[in-house]
Amino acid sequence: MDFFAVLNLLQIEHLRSEAMHKTIPDTSKAKRTRTVNMVAQNIIHNGYRAGAKPREAGPAGMAATLDRVVRFLEELMSEIDSGVEPRATNPYLNMSLHLLRSHVEGRIVTASSLVDTSGVPYATAMRKLAELEKSGLIEQRPRTKSGKSFSLHPSADLIANWSQLADRIHRLGVGAFGNKEEESDNDDYYFGGSYQHGQATIEPPKALSTPLKLQGGVRILVHGDPTFMVMDNLKRQFEQHVGTQIHQRAFSIDRLREEALRNAKRANSRYDLIAVDLPWIGEFVKRGVLRPLDSIMDTERLDPSDFHTAGWQAAHWNGTPYGVPSQTTPELMFYRKDWFAEAGLTPPASADAVLKAAKELHNPRSGRYGVAWNAARGTALGHTFMTTCAAFGQPIIDLPEIAGGFDATGLDRSDIRPTIDTPRGLEAAEYLMALLEFSPPDILSMSWYERVRPYAAGKVAMAYGYTLLAPYFELDQSSPAFGNTGYVPQPHGPHGVPIAPVGGYVFGIPTNLPEDRVPDAVEALIAFTSPESQKLFVQNGSRTAPRYSVGADPEVRRLSPIFEAVDAMSWRDELQFWPRPPIPQISEIIQICGQEFHDMLRGVTCPQDALARAQSRAEDALRQPVT
Repeated sequence: MDFFAVLNLLQIEHLRSEAMHKTIPDTSKAKRTRTVNMVAQNIIHNGYRAGAKPREAGPAGMAATLDRVVRFLEELMSEIDSGVEPRATNPYLNMSLHLLRSHVEGRIVTASSLVDTSGVPYATAMRKLAELEKSGLIEQRPRTKSGKSFSLHPSADLIANWSQLADRIHRLGVGAFGNKEEESDNDDYYFGGSYQHGQATIEPPKALSTPLKLQGGVRILVHGDPTFMVMDNLKRQFEQHVGTQIHQRAFSIDRLREEALRNAKRANSRYDLIAVDLPWIGEFVKRGVLRPLDSIMDTERLDPSDFHTAGWQAAHWNGTPYGVPSQTTPELMFYRKDWFAEAGLTPPASADAVLKAAKELHNPRSGRYGVAWNAARGTALGHTFMTTCAAFGQPIIDLPEIAGGFDATGLDRSDIRPTIDTPRGLEAAEYLMALLEFSPPDILSMSWYERVRPYAAGKVAMAYGYTLLAPYFELDQSSPAFGNTGYVPQPHGPHGVPIAPVGGYVFGIPTNLPEDRVPDAVEALIAFTSPESQKLFVQNGSRTAPRYSVGADPEVRRLSPIFEAVDAMSWRDELQFWPRPPIPQISEIIQICGQEFHDMLRGVTCPQDALARAQSRAEDALRQPVT
């Protein structure tokens, strides 16, 4: 027999033995961190370590290995089968490769389609397929109520086995063909690195054993930001995951709130899940928009302790959870590390340091500006004033002071009063006035995305921004800020401390969702907010991670320094949600601040008058009950 044919048979037998006799591992929570590589489709950009030369485009990090090796083995087997005689077809290998490839691409696989790829007669292929199913490597999922029609999916064990095998094959290929650029990543393989590498790795999403039976598919209302757009890009994969179609509508932040409130007045909700900005929780509860989660599910299924504390607490009202964090994205200060190093400046930890650095780096004649921030009239500037007040040491309403900040958990009371027109409020307003001198000329129209775009284009030295906006420069290799960005909490005033105001969204279930849709909506909620799904979002471009386990995952950490930085802020208790307290009237107060302080920035009013007017209008707003 030809040498290559013998080698092929030996390799195939090894694969078969390893796959068929692998002991099915424990699938308990403690084993959730097995070594499994996530395969992703519709990649936004490839992530890699700062300073390293990027690899070929494709799934991020080690996730690319499984995809490349599956494709390689398919092509290799085709070449061997057509070019080597005599040949021995391996149905286990052919079917496994086809199943994995289809799983990656979001294509449905039936028994007949899988048998067609086996390369052996029908009866033989059916026996081999039954052996794979019996071994726990292939799972069935009903496609009809009768269960007579079903789709086939790779089990977590099959994906885990092949991920590990693909990594070994990849390393052998690197060693044999001398890809030195990739060898540097594998230097620690023989010194324990290969074991450490997967210790905290989250396994990929697994197809639900029972597909969701939501007529017309899962209907979701979301914000049009990069993270939710990643979910839209992965639509086919998630449809495979939940077993039904997904329909997602995306709006800007103000239109999202309007649509959610409009939907609540309908007899039946048009959406199974809605994305809720954290400050809206109190208003949406008071207006009857959201169902309390503990009335429709066992919230322990969500593993609450895995969520960042501030993000999980912000999803509650009066101690009851009304949503599950789908994004936890603190507002930080982005700064150009290279420019700061050249100028001999330290990271901007305080408001004074921001102004000093902005003055040093501001050079309008060269098209370079000191700092960009939310200064557009309305919602954008209203959020800026709230978080700036927090950085200067006070919330915009009277909250009891506690260790590490202020207590924003007991907000269902009638004696709340605004604390806008105060000495620290004046400090915050004057700081914003001082920033104007070192800002781009169109600063008064800059909002969420506009402030990050000039930073990504290399025109701004610093920018206030939520981590969800980091893909604008972290995933764009042509951006001057790519690989040159540092992240620090909000620079604080003389009476403040380092703080990272928590933003982002929770997924909630509408109160008026028909009862027959609620159970499956709960399953969709769990699926979309799971560690496995959150990691998939990150691998495809998101820079938000609401769970500790996702931020600690080694593959995730290699994609961006943001995750390690945010985790460190969380452990230092710098992640806080009190800067944007979710009282029922918060949206109106945000608008008030956004209007009055915009007039201040335009020079129509002075800071003292703007504070007094905002205080008075906020007091009037708080007197109006929300029902």
